Amino acid sequence: MNRRQWVWLTAIVVLTLLVAASSPAVRAQEEAMAPDQPVAEPEASTGETAVEEILRQQEDLITGQMFSYNPEGRRDPFRSLYESLGPTQGGKRPQGVAGMLVAELDLTGVVNDPRGGDVVVVMGSDNKGYFLRAGDEVYDGTVIAIDTRLGTVTFRQPIDDPRSIKPYRDVVKRLVPLGDEESGDE
Repeated sequence: MNRRQWVWLTAIVVLTLLVAASSPAVRAQEEAMAPDQPVAEPEASTGETAVEEILRQQEDLITGQMFSYNPEGRRDPFRSLYESLGPTQGGKRPQGVAGMLVAELDLTGVVNDPRGGDVVVVMGSDNKGYFLRAGDEVYDGTVIAIDTRLGTVTFRQPIDDPRSIKPYRDVVKRLVPLGDEESGDE
């Protein structure tokens, strides 16, 4: 072995001893051997508290204690924007035509009343007839127009759809559907 190889071998051994002496395991062993210093707790106990902390956080997350959403008048961000078709009023529906949806009403007649304007006759979901005038309200809409010449009634339904320009939708019910009207002229 020549002198150059001997220097490299000595340098490697010295560096290895320095790295080994500075490692945490050697320090902990030296501290444990010292009689005047208290013995430190092993790393496993701090690892157990970290595991317990992670498990506690997961349990809080599952039970909903850690994260919650308080809307405070804002819309629910997890509901689809396309689900605004149902009535927005809550609770039990009133009796009669006031508790019926526009979709549940069938137009059966349009009458011109000289004393009080136009009147429509609708058949409700309870198979009873009802008279409605402009301004009358049903569960999810209001009668806004009656046209005796065309035989139509127009309901205005409020909608809560952020994609819509207007905050309402007009629903037109016809006495004679458009398809039957064209075939009746021939």
